[in-house]
Amino acid sequence: MNIQMKVSCIVLALIICFMELTGLPFVIYPITFHDVDPYIIPLMMNFVLIGILSYFFMKFFYIQYDFGFSKKGLVEGLKKFGLLAVGISIITFLSFLFGLYPLTYIPTGWKVLIEGVLYYIGLGIVEEFYVRGLLTSVLEHSIKKDGILYSIVITSVLFGLGHIPGMLGMPIYIILLKTIMTIGMGLFLGMLYKVTNNLWIPILMHILIDVSALPYCFTLNAGYPLFSLIILTILYTCLGIYSIKMIREIKYDA
Repeated sequence: MNIQMKVSCIVLALIICFMELTGLPFVIYPITFHDVDPYIIPLMMNFVLIGILSYFFMKFFYIQYDFGFSKKGLVEGLKKFGLLAVGISIITFLSFLFGLYPLTYIPTGWKVLIEGVLYYIGLGIVEEFYVRGLLTSVLEHSIKKDGILYSIVITSVLFGLGHIPGMLGMPIYIILLKTIMTIGMGLFLGMLYKVTNNLWIPILMHILIDVSALPYCFTLNAGYPLFSLIILTILYTCLGIYSIKMIREIKYDA
């Protein structure tokens, strides 16, 4: 990966990050559809725009790099981490289910499908592409010693800090726990990416984790239950430690 490609990847990552964090341009046009959050569909439209923009950006600046959007390593990765992924999603789902109980809202099928599933599919693809695919790859090729480890650690910290804007106004302990949780999640996703050399594995894992928050569709509570955050912070901290161990083994094998 030469300098020009690194700069192009960083610029593209920053553009995607800005669009994702701000929701621009479509977020200024909320769309009312049944009981779906009026900002969800515009954000999904943003995901499509990001995909189109990324395609033409990479074509124009000749970004020819294998980010892992392939079949290679996919089956092996699913066999190796599939059971773990199911276990993580079940724990995540149950933590939200009990943390948000009682669930008193009855949503339409549209809300569950769009807000609870489809939105997170787009989010998983977009975030994994620019955080793991673009930024991690650039950092790995820019750091001479222990590039894989430090690139994953740095992007995981950025991934955690990137969730803070969405929590502004919440109690400091909620922000702290959620940040630690997402850093651990970032380490885990980064490890999956580098162990399998396939970006679809962390994308699928990311989607599975996010969809596990489905109980939110059945409540008007938009906050983070302390019970759920404690469980998930412990879970993802353990996964983060496990991931660092796995990443060091990649370095050792290399």
